[in-house]
Amino acid sequence: MDDEPRERLEPLPPSAKLVYYVLDAEGRFDQTGLADETRLSTRTVRFAIEKLVDADLVEEGLCPTDARRSVYRTADPSESAAGSESGSETGTARSAVVAED
Repeated sequence: MDDEPRERLEPLPPSAKLVYYVLDAEGRFDQTGLADETRLSTRTVRFAIEKLVDADLVEEGLCPTDARRSVYRTADPSESAAGSESGSETGTARSAVVAED
């Protein structure tokens, strides 16, 4: 893991760090999958995801099989830097997750 994500993880709660490490190691998950994988409650996972998205460490995208659900993955540091320069980070993150499927 790069030093930059590690520095941004430092002030976050342990649940957010666990969720980040699972996403980094295993790939994309929805909220229920993260709860199962981490053995955290869905409420705790939701809180952790909010913190990680606010810190630009995790990207939220649409589930290709069910548009009502979201899937999450770790943010690509190069996309994050490019998106913040252009001011369109959120739109880029969503389309990047859906385009992979």
